[in-house]
Amino acid sequence: MIKSVNNYPVSQLFDIEAGVVYAIPRYQREYTWSKSQWETLFDDVQENDPGYFLGSIICINQTTDTLAVQKLEVVDGQQRLTTLSLLFAALYQSFKHHEKDLDDDQRGELLNLKRKLVLKKGDDQLRVIPQIQNNNQNDYRAVLSDVGVISTFDTPAYAGNRKIFRAFRYFQSRIVEMVDGKNDRLASIMAFLDKVSQACLVKIEVASHADAYTLFESLNNRGMPLTAIDLIKNKLLARLETTEPGKVDHYFDVWNKLLGYLGDDYSIQERFFRHYYNAFKDELNVPFRKDGDKKKDPLGPVATRSNLIQIFEKLINQDAKSHLQDIRAAGQLYALMLSRNTDDAWAELDKPLKDLDRIQGAPSYLLMLYLLVRREALKLTVAQLSETAELLVCFFVRRNLTDTPPTRDLTRLFMATIDKLSALTGDAVVATVRDELLAVSASDASFRSKLEGAIYEENSGVTRFILCALAEKSMTKETWVDLWKFENKQFVWTIEHIFPQGDNIPAAWVTMIAAGDAKKAKEVQQTHVHKLGNLTISGFNSALGNKSFEEKRDRTDRQGRAVGYKNGLKLNADLATAQTWSVAQIDARTTTLVDQVVSEFAMTEAKPCA
Repeated sequence: MIKSVNNYPVSQLFDIEAGVVYAIPRYQREYTWSKSQWETLFDDVQENDPGYFLGSIICINQTTDTLAVQKLEVVDGQQRLTTLSLLFAALYQSFKHHEKDLDDDQRGELLNLKRKLVLKKGDDQLRVIPQIQNNNQNDYRAVLSDVGVISTFDTPAYAGNRKIFRAFRYFQSRIVEMVDGKNDRLASIMAFLDKVSQACLVKIEVASHADAYTLFESLNNRGMPLTAIDLIKNKLLARLETTEPGKVDHYFDVWNKLLGYLGDDYSIQERFFRHYYNAFKDELNVPFRKDGDKKKDPLGPVATRSNLIQIFEKLINQDAKSHLQDIRAAGQLYALMLSRNTDDAWAELDKPLKDLDRIQGAPSYLLMLYLLVRREALKLTVAQLSETAELLVCFFVRRNLTDTPPTRDLTRLFMATIDKLSALTGDAVVATVRDELLAVSASDASFRSKLEGAIYEENSGVTRFILCALAEKSMTKETWVDLWKFENKQFVWTIEHIFPQGDNIPAAWVTMIAAGDAKKAKEVQQTHVHKLGNLTISGFNSALGNKSFEEKRDRTDRQGRAVGYKNGLKLNADLATAQTWSVAQIDARTTTLVDQVVSEFAMTEAKPCA
């Protein structure tokens, strides 16, 4: 069944001497990775030692002629391979920009980069062949043409708005940022390229689609390996069995209470342990500091996935019982962020913390954990904690849309903020948090620019949060609707594109939006369909779909209740009375909503975010 399993460095998978092509079949989904995945890949390679493990790929190898080009059909791993190729293209362009300064070795590396992207025999024979959905393959060829790897290829219309070009531009900007201010930029690029080349992927080759399916089933049904949290638990209980003989069952119960607060999701458990160390790093390092030792943090400056076990192993060896008690108490408060604490004393925190989760503000949990654990020493009321959480919500609405500051800076931002709070109390704590966030937050102009663009394409999660927040603002207790209701693994209320986003624009919409001109309707769709003014919230999205504007507006269910734009949400009030839908109306509604959003998520002292 399995022909081979090998752990290869990326340089060997993209071997310049090998006639190997990785083809993504057309039945695969289109390229879907976005900024968070691009950022994770870039940061993981940059921040870890050479040889970092990037995951696995599964290929079907049906080649029988050993002298012919081996065409491997990629059935799992197309996202990684395509992304790595785009990173190589961005690195190639970076070298090209400095071509006159290259020495012989660097010129050789430039040529090698080209051969990682195209085979040595035939300049236009792609090493990685993306599938054709949503212009993936043509967009990819256009990128390689733009950087000079292949011959001239016309860039498809609106390619700049799609994922392939956006990934390439992201890597361009990260490389520029990486070398900014460096004395030897080429050396920095070379060092990073070397890390990319040494990063590893496990390549599994099978002989047929049937074998691939069987392999998937086998992998998915195997037991999970020990996690970092399992290893920490084992180390902790083993230590306590030595220092507190006869009490290991008691401490096992304490550990299980901790996991009860955190839930079964391993990623959340691991995140908590990282946040715990990063929030209380200064005091946790005190027992390990030695006179004359220049290391301020001998346990490590920040907890990461790679050093988590080493940090907690040292803490456990130092005082297992005390640390278990402290971690359990912190976990009980961390549960507030996870909506797993039902104590009425914290009721005022419920909404802002749920909003912080909904806007993907988890990086700030380490700050909130610190404030909750130290609330008595900092003399913080629940109202002040709530105000701080609301400020963080505003910050993450702006940050997650503008990417300012970048994700990689968030942990250190909140750790640095904590360092400034220990001598403060009450309102001074809240004011300092606000000042620290404002100092690094995107400007109103930058925020507004993103809001005015194709916001849904930029970040659909932020878009949904914004629309729900605007809709909730006008609700009363009597008219309250839970827009975050979750059933059958999906939201009941979802984003609705007024002018539809599908490839086949219905005739009624072609007539309304472009006076019957199908080409113009397509152009409008490319430029306006994802704008804020063309979006709303609907509880019956699938029932509306590609229906005409009038049908969407007047839709009722079998009981005669309005389920279209007359559904009672004030967000839809202008749509409920509109007779048509046009580009001018999209633009006007965008302007109105943008003004509301900028006001709603301001971070000024006079108006904390509600």
